[in-house]
Amino acid sequence: MTKPGLLIVGELPAWDLEALSERFDLHLYYAAEDKAALLARGRDTIRAISTKGEIGADAALMDALPKVEIIACYGVGYDLIDVEAAKARGIRVTNAPDVLTEEVADLAIGLLLAAARRIPAADAWVRDGSWKSRGSFPLTTRVWGKRIGIVGLGRIGAAIARRCEAFGMPISYSARQMKDVPYAWYPTPAAMARNVDILMVSAAGGAATRGLVDKAAIDALPAGAMFCNVARGSVVDEAALLAALRERRIAAAGLDVFNNEPAIDPEFATFDHVVLQPHAASGTVETRKAMGALMRANLEAQMDGKPLPTPVA
Repeated sequence: MTKPGLLIVGELPAWDLEALSERFDLHLYYAAEDKAALLARGRDTIRAISTKGEIGADAALMDALPKVEIIACYGVGYDLIDVEAAKARGIRVTNAPDVLTEEVADLAIGLLLAAARRIPAADAWVRDGSWKSRGSFPLTTRVWGKRIGIVGLGRIGAAIARRCEAFGMPISYSARQMKDVPYAWYPTPAAMARNVDILMVSAAGGAATRGLVDKAAIDALPAGAMFCNVARGSVVDEAALLAALRERRIAAAGLDVFNNEPAIDPEFATFDHVVLQPHAASGTVETRKAMGALMRANLEAQMDGKPLPTPVA
């Protein structure tokens, strides 16, 4: 029996490609020099698309592959998939929630600690001999007990909050509606910002949250506040963030996401009080294997006419 075609938009680990190849005829879009030719060849045989949250899938890609039945996102964020275009064409859309929640929350806390305690700079202090030649590393600031405000209290935000409880941190959150949690609620990040020492961004991406952490929110932060973002670069007014970092109104920041990834604004790399990550909050072997398995389960369910494990449309 002929295998259904699967377009792989974003590069996947070898273990996923091997598993997928057992059921699908793989078309590696990310590796193709002539992408238009690849799409033309697969026009009548490609029935599924695998993509990533930071890449997505637009209407033009769907139109190039009229036999596609499903777009499966390797990750939880699907804001760059044109869901309305997919619905209009009868294409199902799935993502991979839950399996990466705890991993992203771990990195959020790791980024916060790395930024506050200047862990990368202290590591360099030891390695380059400064400890011997210059003496003790400059004092940093603590994390435990600080007031933290979390923008977006979904799965990941709630997991971050649970970790912050262990650090004895008073917790606030901003969301469109109050939740049944023992934390202080604010309707907007700007309303919350003046009452926290740390602003942690974990809201979902997409048009609804674009610029949610706006200039008003960033300017409302107390002098010397800390800032972390493990959501999407689009959630934050990046110009306002850069200005606050440039002026040292934000004393430390940990950033995993940016606009225009991976060609981010080069100014971020000039700040010695910022810890940078390459959008890798879910980047462990265990979690990526779980993400791949869930994506594969969605793809196979569609081909078998079974209910999709994690549909979003």
